[in-house]
Amino acid sequence: MDAADFSDVLSEVRRFVRDRVVPLEAEIDEKDEMPADIREAAKKMGLFGFALPEEYGGLGLSMYEETQLMFELGYTTPSLRSMFGTNNGIAGHVLMVGGTEEQKAQWLPRIASGEVLASFALTEPDAGSDPSTLTTKAYLDGDEWVLNGAKRYITNAPLADVFMVFARTDPDAPRTRGISTFLVPAGAPGLTVAPRDHKMGQLGAWTADVYFDDVRVPASAVVGGADGLNRGFSTAMGCIAHGRVHISALMVGMAERLVDESVAYASTRRQSGRLIGSFQLVQGLIADSQTDYYAGRATVLEAARAFDAGTDTKVGPSCAKYFASEMVCRVADRAVQVHGGAGYMRGVAVERFYRDARLFRIYEGTSQIQQVIIAKALLGEAARG
Repeated sequence: MDAADFSDVLSEVRRFVRDRVVPLEAEIDEKDEMPADIREAAKKMGLFGFALPEEYGGLGLSMYEETQLMFELGYTTPSLRSMFGTNNGIAGHVLMVGGTEEQKAQWLPRIASGEVLASFALTEPDAGSDPSTLTTKAYLDGDEWVLNGAKRYITNAPLADVFMVFARTDPDAPRTRGISTFLVPAGAPGLTVAPRDHKMGQLGAWTADVYFDDVRVPASAVVGGADGLNRGFSTAMGCIAHGRVHISALMVGMAERLVDESVAYASTRRQSGRLIGSFQLVQGLIADSQTDYYAGRATVLEAARAFDAGTDTKVGPSCAKYFASEMVCRVADRAVQVHGGAGYMRGVAVERFYRDARLFRIYEGTSQIQQVIIAKALLGEAARG
């Protein structure tokens, strides 16, 4: 995107986040629901397709540009980003990475506009950090595929119009092979979405289990067509790598907000007749958080540059995700400490962000999985003993 145009986009999103969404954070958390007018405004701004190609109605942002946009979106409740994150990220990228031209033309423009909300159905009750062990199955019956299985913690499932479903199509193949991806419309006979999950944080972002009981889809529903058969695992990994940089930038935006909240409180709260910002131990907490924020921002931007250049699409995303998720939890913990008892009270922003931040160390690959990925890439054969 032209630099001037991109600057305008960032400014518009910043105003939208800080003027319209931030004042609604407590309401979103209390009701566990994103207001309809915020959803419609996000559609009009193109936020459902910022990472999708311009030829399909998206903004076509590079990874480096996308991270800067995510810094702005991360300044408020992560449920805002979750509303359109899968369209831009792991769900939309399934089609970008593995879809046929016909599938891209059919789905991507509607995904980019927000007309269609897409869900990424990979995780299962016994297949989370290692999706190669998934057990959802699909078999060919005439000219239709029949799907059976269950998916867990699927973002936007209660609202989704289409699911990108990963199922084992060759039970005799090695675990990372023999998996295919299917486009399954919501409302297909045999597809059931469970009631939404009741989570610790990130309220307003809905997840739910999804069940497939003899769900039938045509052969054309295989992402990538005949060439995409049994290639679902590699498609998923490519999408997840992009998602790790994307979500890391969101965490940096949240860290910035937490630092701002800490500074504002320490600059107005008095204890023993003095502003608590005058106490050196409080200063130390804020200094550590600002340093963490700076380091996270630099790490994510470097990972984005390498991702765009194609020089690192594996270790860099894992390093960024690992560092940013651990970093934002440290910053959130310090923010609560700076606020003292007030930081433990519902209705105070840092209490909510403390709950929200905890999930980042789990989804998009746990911190422990990121450690394994990074170490194996560096050690090679030595990691295998």
